[in-house]
Amino acid sequence: MKVPTHLAIIMDGNGRWAQLHGRERTFGHLRGARIAKSVIEHCAELGVKHLTLYAFSTENWLRPKTEVAFLMRLLARHMRKERESLVANNIRFTTIGDLARLPEAVQAEVRKTKAATARNDGMHLVFALSYGSRQELTAAARRLAEDVAAGRLTPEDITEDAVRARLETSETPDPDLIIRTSGECRLSNFLMWQAAYSELYVAKTLWPDFTLQELEHAFLSFADRERRFGRTHAQLAPAIAPLETASASLGGLDADLEAEFEIDACDEDCNEPKAAFRGDSIPQTAP
Repeated sequence: MKVPTHLAIIMDGNGRWAQLHGRERTFGHLRGARIAKSVIEHCAELGVKHLTLYAFSTENWLRPKTEVAFLMRLLARHMRKERESLVANNIRFTTIGDLARLPEAVQAEVRKTKAATARNDGMHLVFALSYGSRQELTAAARRLAEDVAAGRLTPEDITEDAVRARLETSETPDPDLIIRTSGECRLSNFLMWQAAYSELYVAKTLWPDFTLQELEHAFLSFADRERRFGRTHAQLAPAIAPLETASASLGGLDADLEAEFEIDACDEDCNEPKAAFRGDSIPQTAP
């Protein structure tokens, strides 16, 4: 099975799942943590190199204080309970996000897990904790401004690579596939720079009901997609015969188009073909 090098998951729907089952929202988070454990282990078995889980966003601080406190306790317990398992499975654990906002006891458990797994060379597991992409980009812009002010950079030195080097994910490749559960079709402030060319898979399933079978279905969907990164199909697979046109099914439309539009030969001073329109059917507008 073809799997993404870097998989990122927006684990959404814990609270709604609990409410649908007549339970407190915290019960959904407990169930969601178990699903996360099974997904982590399965991804490692399948050969995923990097797995990023959106565990707690900057906006999640706005939730009721009792729920936030429970999530912090759950995170600390998860760090303690799963540390040996991560080591045994050769999984390296790191985080992105503003960890300084977490309770000190939680920060301590996170640091211990990072240290315990630092030498592992298997799958790289990243928890996005107190993370927001806008905040990450703002911080990167601030560092660039500081470098320019200090004379370490000029404005001309600010390139995509310069921005990328100042992101928290600078040592991790961009995600190939982003899965979001619960049917919501948005990134919710998650890896917005890094997701520029990520494939998206939206599962209607709430996270506590997400199964390994659905995970593999997402991988099969990913494997069937042609990732062109702005190029054409012919550029990626020049040995493959060009796709047949459907002109026969268009009736007289092609003839009408040919009468109105033609592609002239490229000018000597231009590396791109120019388009010339015949007639006045397309209005001229001021720039």
